[in-house]
Amino acid sequence: MSEVTQPQLGLLGWLRWMWRQLTSMRTALLLLLLLAIAAVPGSTFPQRSINATRTAQWIADHPTAGKVLDRLGFFEVYASPWFAAIYLLLFVSLVGCVLPRAKVHWKALRTRPPRAPKHPDRLGAAHVVTVDGSPDQVLEQWRAALRRSRFRVDSHDESSVSAEKGYLKETGNLLFHLALIGIIVGVGWGHVFGWKGDVILPEGKTFANTISRYDTFAPGPSVDVNDLTPWTVTLTRLDAVFEDDPAVKGQLGMPRDFTAHVDYARDPGGAATLETIKVNHPLETTDGTVFLLGNGYAPHITVRDATGTVIYSDATPFLAQDNNYKSVGAVKVPGATPKDLGFAGLFLPTGTITSHGPTSIFPQPLDPYLALTVFEGELFPDGAPQSVYSLDTSHLTQLTQEGTSDPLRLWIKKGQTMELPGGRGSITFDGVDRWAGLSIRTDPGKSLTLAAALLALAGLIAMLTVRRRRVFVRVSEAQPGPDGSPRTLVRVGGLAKDDDEGMGEVLTDLAERVHPRTSTGPSAARPKDRRTTDE
Repeated sequence: MSEVTQPQLGLLGWLRWMWRQLTSMRTALLLLLLLAIAAVPGSTFPQRSINATRTAQWIADHPTAGKVLDRLGFFEVYASPWFAAIYLLLFVSLVGCVLPRAKVHWKALRTRPPRAPKHPDRLGAAHVVTVDGSPDQVLEQWRAALRRSRFRVDSHDESSVSAEKGYLKETGNLLFHLALIGIIVGVGWGHVFGWKGDVILPEGKTFANTISRYDTFAPGPSVDVNDLTPWTVTLTRLDAVFEDDPAVKGQLGMPRDFTAHVDYARDPGGAATLETIKVNHPLETTDGTVFLLGNGYAPHITVRDATGTVIYSDATPFLAQDNNYKSVGAVKVPGATPKDLGFAGLFLPTGTITSHGPTSIFPQPLDPYLALTVFEGELFPDGAPQSVYSLDTSHLTQLTQEGTSDPLRLWIKKGQTMELPGGRGSITFDGVDRWAGLSIRTDPGKSLTLAAALLALAGLIAMLTVRRRRVFVRVSEAQPGPDGSPRTLVRVGGLAKDDDEGMGEVLTDLAERVHPRTSTGPSAARPKDRRTTDE
C-alpha cells in the first residue's frame, strides 16, 4: 500500500488562504466587534488629547497601573498603533469582501432570468387556471403584466415566460457595505487632517484662533498648529433663560434657552459682524465651526495686598455642579506676599446657607455670593499641570481665623470687600459675568461621513424592504370552449430568494390583473413547501 502524499500549500497558497480569511464577512464582523471593544478604554480612561491635566492626575493617583496603561496607549486610544491596526484591517476586510461581490452582482444584473421549469405549479407558490384565448395571446398578456409590476421579463421558448425582480435588495446590501467603507474613510480623513479645541470665554473677552488661546487643543497628525486662520470672536453677551413661573409644577429653574451674542471678525483688526451661537446652531468660520457647549458664571474678583495694590483682578470662571448653578472654582494669586495665595470654594447665583451648607436656590444671579476658603504657600509645585478650577493643596497651608484654629471661611456678597488676616490684604467680589463654553472643530471628512451614513441608511432600508422574487409562466392549449373558441391552460409558479410569505399574494394579484374573468379550473395560489433556492 503506497503512502498518501499530502499537498503542500507553499508561500503563495498560505498568502491566498490568509487573504480569503481576512476578506470573509465573518472576519469583517469580528473586526467590527473588536473595534467597538477597543473603543471602550477611550470612554473609560481620561484621554491626554482632551484633558491632559486629568490624565496626569489619574496616572499620579494610580502610579503602578497608570504607567503600564500609558505604555499601552490607553490614554490616547484613538491614536494608538493597535487601534489603528484594527481600523485598517477592518477597512481592508470590507474592501476585499465587497468588491468581489459587486463584480458578481454586476454580472447577475446583465444575466437573463433562468429558464422556466416544465412544471412551475410545483414550486413554493403556484397558480393554475384555464382561460379564454390562444397561448400566444395569454403569454403576451402575462409579459405585459409582469413588466408593469417591474419584473425583468425574458423567454427561453415560445410557451413560457421567466421574470424576476428584487435586485435592489442585493444592491442595497452592497451599498450598505460600501457606505461603511465611506464612513471609515471619512472618519479617518477627519482624524488625520482635522482638529478640535475648547475654550471658556467670559463676557467682554476676545478669543483669537491661535494655539496659545485654547484651553485644550487636539490636532490631527497632519495638522500644522502654526497655520491656523487667525479669526477672532468677542463674546458681547450671553443670554440664559430659565423657567421662573412657580405655577409650572416641577419646572422652576429649568433651562429654556441659551444664546451667545458674538462679534466675529474674519481677520484680526478687520470689520466685525454680529452673530449668534445657539445650541444646534453653530457659527461657521473660515477655519472651524464654533459650537456652544456650555455656560456658567465668572465672578469678577479683585485681590489687593496690604498696601492696597491690586495684585489680581479678573473674571474667574466657576463650573456649575447642579441645575441651580452651584459652581466650584479657584482663584490663584501667585504675586501675593509673603506667600502665594489661593482661594477655593463656591459661587452661588442665588445664595443661602442651609443645614447642609452653602447652596443656590435658583440659577439666575438674583442674590450672588462667594463661599471661599483661603490657602497660602506654593501654588504650582514642580511646575506640574493642574486644573484652573481647583487648587493643589499638597504644598499649601489653610488659613485660620485670627486667634483660633478654625479654618477661615469667607462668605462674600456681591459688592462686598473682606480683609484677610495677618495683613495679607483684602478680597473684593466686584460683580458677575457669564461665560460661554465654546468648542471649535474642523473636520474635513464630515461631508463624506454624512453622505456615507445616508447611503448606508438607504441601503439598509432596501435590504429590509425589497424582496427578491422570480415568477415562471408556462402555457399550453386546453380543450376549446363550447363555441369552439381557443382556450389556454396557464401554470404559474413563484420562488423567493428568502422566506417570503407574500409570494402567493403576488401571484394572485398578477393573475387577477391578467385574467379578471376566469372561466374554469382552479384559480387560487396555493402555498407549498417554502424553498430558498432560485431554481
